[in-house]
Amino acid sequence: MKKVFKHNFLGREIVVETGELAKQANSAVLVRYGETAVLSVVIMGNPVTQDFFPLQVLYQEKLYSVGKIPGGFIKREGRPTDEATLAARIIDRPLRPMFDENLRNEIQVINMVLSVDVDNSPVMTALLGSSLALGISEIPFDGPVAGVVVGKIGKEFVINPTASELEKSELNLTVAGTKDAICMVEAGASELAESKMLDAMMKGHDAIKELCAFEQSIIDEIGKEKVELEKAVLDDDLVKEVEEYVGEDMLNAILIKDKLASYAKIDEVKENTKSHFEEVLADNEDKENILKQVEKIVNQLEGKEVRSLITDKKIRPDGRKTDEIRPLDAQVDLLARTHGSALFTRGQTQSLATTTLGAIGEHQILDGLGIEDSKRFMLHYNFPAFSVGEIGRYGSPGRREIGHGALGERALSYVIPSEEDFPYTIRVVSEILESNGSSSQATICAGCLSLMAAGVPIKAPVAGIAMGLITSEDNKKYTILTDIQGLEDHMGDMDFKVAGTRKGITALQMDIKIKGVTKAILKEALTQAKKARFQILDVMEDCIKEPRHELSPYAPKIETFQIEPDKIKDVIGRGGEMITKIILESSHVKTVNDKEAVKVDLEDDGRVIIYHTDENIIKETRRRIEEVVREVVPGEIYQGTVSKVEDFGCFVTLWEGCEGLVHVSQMAHERVNKPSDIVKVGDKILVKSLGYDNRGRLNLSRKEALASPLKKEKKNKK
Repeated sequence: MKKVFKHNFLGREIVVETGELAKQANSAVLVRYGETAVLSVVIMGNPVTQDFFPLQVLYQEKLYSVGKIPGGFIKREGRPTDEATLAARIIDRPLRPMFDENLRNEIQVINMVLSVDVDNSPVMTALLGSSLALGISEIPFDGPVAGVVVGKIGKEFVINPTASELEKSELNLTVAGTKDAICMVEAGASELAESKMLDAMMKGHDAIKELCAFEQSIIDEIGKEKVELEKAVLDDDLVKEVEEYVGEDMLNAILIKDKLASYAKIDEVKENTKSHFEEVLADNEDKENILKQVEKIVNQLEGKEVRSLITDKKIRPDGRKTDEIRPLDAQVDLLARTHGSALFTRGQTQSLATTTLGAIGEHQILDGLGIEDSKRFMLHYNFPAFSVGEIGRYGSPGRREIGHGALGERALSYVIPSEEDFPYTIRVVSEILESNGSSSQATICAGCLSLMAAGVPIKAPVAGIAMGLITSEDNKKYTILTDIQGLEDHMGDMDFKVAGTRKGITALQMDIKIKGVTKAILKEALTQAKKARFQILDVMEDCIKEPRHELSPYAPKIETFQIEPDKIKDVIGRGGEMITKIILESSHVKTVNDKEAVKVDLEDDGRVIIYHTDENIIKETRRRIEEVVREVVPGEIYQGTVSKVEDFGCFVTLWEGCEGLVHVSQMAHERVNKPSDIVKVGDKILVKSLGYDNRGRLNLSRKEALASPLKKEKKNKK
């Protein structure tokens, strides 16, 4: 039976409908937020043999939701856009810690975006719907969770700002959590101070509490009784036996400082343990099942030893202090032909970044649900398997690559100059050559260095650092770690990435494996991250202090000037004939697609932007365009070239793209029977402009450009 629940959330109505749609799923809710509508559906399958909790969260963009027909030949939605992938990650991250990790039933959460009102976030609507669908289902879920977007306009924080408010905001913070704590943060900011960022998170959490209370009221009314699901349970006696056998060897392997050597020793310890218990269990009928448990116990012991070392003894696997950064190195100009290049190394994590500058017309076209349809700054992140010493899959980027690239792009986007100040499309690519934790933050550092090496006038250098959190089993003690490495990330409770300038934060991302973190933990992590960020900026600025004032000789040079907007059509010409001619003749090439051809961008406001590596070609292109848009002044005398002779007069070209007619009556003071008696094609003659007729045609006069016979006669008499 259909049920409808309503809540006024800060002046905007949220409507939840259940019992009508997708009734064969475990549960489904339709959430309306303003005119945004998202259908969130939850389905549970049978237990699987995988050694991890099989949760899948999907966010499906439907272009009909914004009244668009998909582009391309197929005309239907294809693979998820980067924005859809990032949205799915935002929903997944706060949901996942709310499940028992020992569950083995496949669970899918599907969000279908049916209608989008840009002033009411479909992503936050989907997060609310996902949590609510899980909450009212029989699936064990320790929610509810909710999320909001926080903006900052002036001194005021704004919850779920509209599209126009977000454009004016110096902060774009997505925060999610339960009624008790924050469990996910994603933010971009215009160099916001740590204290203000913390205030914004707490403001967001206050709003989250209200949404969680609304969800709980629905769950209390219509929620199904939770079922008891089969869990992966370990035998206590076996746990004790395995830990006694392998404990000391595992600890010694973890304490090896070199990553690959440590990992190799850990693998050796695991293999030796497996061999030992294969002998012990040789005659046991349940041998295979017990060996799987042994493998899991050893993996858990690895995490237990790492956590115990850090929380109890304050010893990190590689011997560093809790607030110590691994050795840093920064270099620029490794690649001669790129427009900018840099290598940033932090311990065993290394990013090679390049910057490429292109014409504005080379921006990325976006075919999604947002109001933004293009972008001129892009950062792409690549993570080859060899960076961690493994054989792996090579192909299109996965969720991880898209997510890390988006974080790096967000961190640097706040210091990228405006299009008016620097009219280029900018692409940064990070190639991770070696990884042992926090390659996304190495990407930010290397990317920033490559931008400065390329001569992009960024507002200030940006650096990033990843913070970690290890809590004790009783949750009474915790340790915050600076610059977490792979083992600490994998075994820890929090991955808290902070990027920014010396002035403030430009990007923030927090993922946790526990159910939430307190304000005190967040404050301590932000303070520790600021100290580390400044240390990294010192190293980066020792390498290159400020953006170069000159571009690479291989980067396109640029010239910008203004013409009247209504003259754009003249520069383009019929079917692009004029602009094609200008490009070919200025560049001395045969096709406009030739790599040596000059690039010309014509903006709607009359801005003309010319790109080429050769300044002389740029100047020639400008000269030709200015000739096309040059205005004929009525009454002025010009020298032109006869281009065609007809019985009714002749056509004269004043300059390229500007042609007028000298009627036979305007050829001479005396009567002219045939214009060909006076002029021929190619003749240079003086003409006077008579202006344009009502059909826009230019009329010229040779007669009025010549001295009259009467004046000549008077002059001769004198």
